[in-house]
Amino acid sequence: MADVTDLLDAGERLDADGLRALQLERLRTTLRHAYENVPFYRDSFDKAGLRPEDCRSLADLARFPFTTKADLRDNYPYGMFAVPRERIRRIHASSGTTGLPTVVGYTENDLSMWSDMVARSIRAAGGRSGDIAHVAYGYGLFTGGLGAHYGAERLGCTVVPASGGMTARQVQLIQDLKPGIIMVTPSYMLTILDEFERQGVDPRHTSLRVGIFGAEPWTEEMRREIEERFAIDAVDIYGLSEVIGPGVAQECVETKDGLHIWEDHFYPEVVDPLTGEVLPDGEEGELVFTSLTKEAMPVIRYRTRDLTTLLPGTARVFRRMRKITGRSDDLVIVRGVNLFPTQVEEIVLRTPGVAPHFQLRLTREGRLDSLTVRAEARAGATPEIREAAARAIAAAVKDGIGVSARVEIVEPESLERSVGKIRRIVDLRPR
Repeated sequence: MADVTDLLDAGERLDADGLRALQLERLRTTLRHAYENVPFYRDSFDKAGLRPEDCRSLADLARFPFTTKADLRDNYPYGMFAVPRERIRRIHASSGTTGLPTVVGYTENDLSMWSDMVARSIRAAGGRSGDIAHVAYGYGLFTGGLGAHYGAERLGCTVVPASGGMTARQVQLIQDLKPGIIMVTPSYMLTILDEFERQGVDPRHTSLRVGIFGAEPWTEEMRREIEERFAIDAVDIYGLSEVIGPGVAQECVETKDGLHIWEDHFYPEVVDPLTGEVLPDGEEGELVFTSLTKEAMPVIRYRTRDLTTLLPGTARVFRRMRKITGRSDDLVIVRGVNLFPTQVEEIVLRTPGVAPHFQLRLTREGRLDSLTVRAEARAGATPEIREAAARAIAAAVKDGIGVSARVEIVEPESLERSVGKIRRIVDLRPR
């Protein structure tokens, strides 16, 4: 088998100086493209007293205003597009569950670049031309399914467009078609694992060797569970619709030490979530992206709300980001205690008798907030096992996080899911 360095594309072969020079050239072009073609950016730059030519170094980007999801919604549906609508070849959108959907457009060149980045990501994860790739992300307006699909095809894979749902059929397809790669949300992968075991099939004996998981935060504990139960390499992929979709960053299978950001196309910053101040590499904060090559919908300093840390590259010249620890807007404050869903996930994953599927429900009793952790039981868990699990989770939340919680152990597969993902937080407190 060829050494991985023989498979790198031109962008991955850049040295540090070449990368920075390319980034600055592309950044200046993007700022000019956005200013000249998107009224929102022209107004935003003008109000800040800035013009594209004021960006003379990569550090100058910090002087430019942020873009937020609210800005995208305020310009719904086509106001953020930088090319005539007739040049748009595809549209994706968020679900819009908390307001208007965020609409994203792609030119032909955008779609080609996106496919290249996902192909690069799959290759970094250990995929190769000729592999069979089982894509169980949802297809449709959600970017996961089609993004993975066209990237796998670009790499030269045979694609099984399974989409999400019909879990028993997923198991049959994996057994019959013998894919080497699966691309899916980590929480739905665990549902597939449970279905294998429900059918009496050992998931460690499938053809799968690599799982590429994204679209939701997941922990090292979940990685260990998936790798041990499925005998595969589990690696992280990152992206978001507003920037392009999956394929913005990818964990390399040879190191599994964080996600290398494809910095020749997406320029990252980490900022203080409260002040917006740019933080040095190595400090945790909110991830911000500026697209460097997008035509249809360039984004300048887009605030992702994802919390992470930038680190030097290892397997690639590009900088790495740590696995997403949570979102600044997913932070739950219960009786003065800060809590992220991933903290509870770590507890649930190490508790016998429960599956790695849980939900946090927030209510208010009188003047006090109340937290309930609802976790799915594993198939076959007896009432005694369920009671012991509830006690263990409650104690661990109290001791490890510092907040009291009720714990309900519910039936398997009873928690609400969306596109393979579980809704982690249900906030029922009065506004």
